[in-house]
Amino acid sequence: MNKKQRKWRNRILVALAIFIPVFLVTELLPLEEMLGSKQAAVLVEFALFLVPYLISGYDVLRKAVLGIIHRQPFDESLLMTIATLGAFALVVFPEGDPHMAEGAAVMLFYQVGELFQSYAVSKSRKSIADMMDIAPEFANVERDGQLEEIDPDEVAVGDIIVVKPGERVPLDGVVLEGTSSLDTRALTGESLPRKSAEGDEVTSGCVNLTGVLRVSVTKPYGESTVQRILELVENASDKKARTENFITRFARIYTPVVSVAALLLALVPPLMLGESWASWVERALIFLVVSCPCALVISVPLSFFGGIGGASRLGILIKGGNYLEALSQVDTVVFDKTGTLTTGTFQVVEVNPAEGITEEELLEAAAAVENYSDHPIAQSVRAAYGKPIDQTRLSQAEEISGHGVKTLVDGTPVAAGNDKLMTAEGVAFTPCTAVGTIIYVARNRQFLGSLVIADALKTDARQAINQLHSIGVKRCVMLTGDRAEVAHDIAGRLGLDDVRAQLLPQDKVEEFEQILAGQGDKSRTAFVGDGINDAPVLTRADVGIAMGALGSDAAIEAADVVLMDDAPSKIATSIRVARKTMGIARQNIAFALGVKLLVLILAAIGIANMWLAVFADVGVAVIAILNAIRCMSVK
Repeated sequence: MNKKQRKWRNRILVALAIFIPVFLVTELLPLEEMLGSKQAAVLVEFALFLVPYLISGYDVLRKAVLGIIHRQPFDESLLMTIATLGAFALVVFPEGDPHMAEGAAVMLFYQVGELFQSYAVSKSRKSIADMMDIAPEFANVERDGQLEEIDPDEVAVGDIIVVKPGERVPLDGVVLEGTSSLDTRALTGESLPRKSAEGDEVTSGCVNLTGVLRVSVTKPYGESTVQRILELVENASDKKARTENFITRFARIYTPVVSVAALLLALVPPLMLGESWASWVERALIFLVVSCPCALVISVPLSFFGGIGGASRLGILIKGGNYLEALSQVDTVVFDKTGTLTTGTFQVVEVNPAEGITEEELLEAAAAVENYSDHPIAQSVRAAYGKPIDQTRLSQAEEISGHGVKTLVDGTPVAAGNDKLMTAEGVAFTPCTAVGTIIYVARNRQFLGSLVIADALKTDARQAINQLHSIGVKRCVMLTGDRAEVAHDIAGRLGLDDVRAQLLPQDKVEEFEQILAGQGDKSRTAFVGDGINDAPVLTRADVGIAMGALGSDAAIEAADVVLMDDAPSKIATSIRVARKTMGIARQNIAFALGVKLLVLILAAIGIANMWLAVFADVGVAVIAILNAIRCMSVK
């Protein structure tokens, strides 16, 4: 609770401390007998209840007056002012019952509801504020052997910065020296720290936990990850959903309509039918109290804000309420392959040693012959072996274009390559039918076995597809430029519903247009990608979802939702958050309108009293706000 809210709370407590004894005195003591007349008793009650009324509600009265001066009178402050002052003004009708207690209570409980709403909004903003705390305050830049603390915005690409334990990484870069663990929770929602060593990329906004890191800056601060995130979060509240816009338009029309209706209710029966002024003015005042639209005007936007804030705590950045609403209606998800469902890096996925040969022996021979190559496939073979190669054992390395590599290992010829190399070397090999890049290995024309190199699936890719199907997504489709046999193999392993392969970037857009053409009016299609070539499809999709940690700037800029940890399983989570938010918003709309309509009818026919009106306004608002807060609770 901030300073303003504490002062507000204290003011309400003072007003409540005065109101309760005054209410008990006026209810329990026979003031009329003690003062000798009903008029004197009413005036005393008027004066006593006016004190807590003014203490609790002077700011509401001020807002109402300013609204009239600025020609924007129709809001809840004006409705509450007219209704509560009207309750006090009923003393001018001797035949009626005084309602000063109800007038003071309405203002007091209205302020309690407003304070509660302010606290709820502050709480929902906290997750956004936590995200905004990732902004670094300074960067330690190495200059002439000394460290200087300067503004991150002044650091140039190529500068060397030093990040000490406990400090936040100020800019994106590559580690030149040092090892450490990085806390990425603020960015990705991951609770486990990530290891970082020489050659690794580091992302701005992470917290360095252990060792000292020397980092070469690769992006200026304005293009860094942390700055992009801050811009996304700051702009999220500007893009309202259709439901939010509807509530705003509804309130603009609704408030003047009920004000006119209350005026007619107070004037028409007494003037045209000769009815009691006190009775119909009281009904009109109750009608005004009930009609306050604060439950809708506050709880629905609060639901969207809470949903966006809750998602951000999980490392899911949703750029606005309109995208949250569209995400809740998604029933088709289209994926790019490389970097989205797969890691985008080559790995040894199968080791098939020949009879009498161990996996260790096969990998050692393959790593030795591939030792001098910088090709990604060679790097994946060395990574699979995982041990250093004694280069003194190697000689006469020869790369044969389109075939493979030959090297002498301890003076013995070793060959690694495709089936053409094996045939040329006269090796009797066993063909491998697995999908991927096949490397056959032979030593002195003896076949040692084969390795299968492929773009490895992300660890949660299968889980992501299963989760999407479980929450009711009808189709999961993959669009890729890769070969058809590779695409269909991955689709089968993941359980995708459809796959389109060997597509150029322009082909992806055409295929996606065909998918969109087949969807229903209330259906929405999401596209998930990470590359520059995905940007046109991300823009065209109803909801574009980008992989943010390793994704390209163009993809993140074009997308509506950004997954900061590149985990495809977060797609189902984001849809669940969106659906929960929309469900809560609709509950609040139905509950608020239903209760208010019922009590408005009861007020018009004279059944509802002022206390019921208090519940229909403040009570409904508090319940709706409590319900909206549930949007922030995400798992």
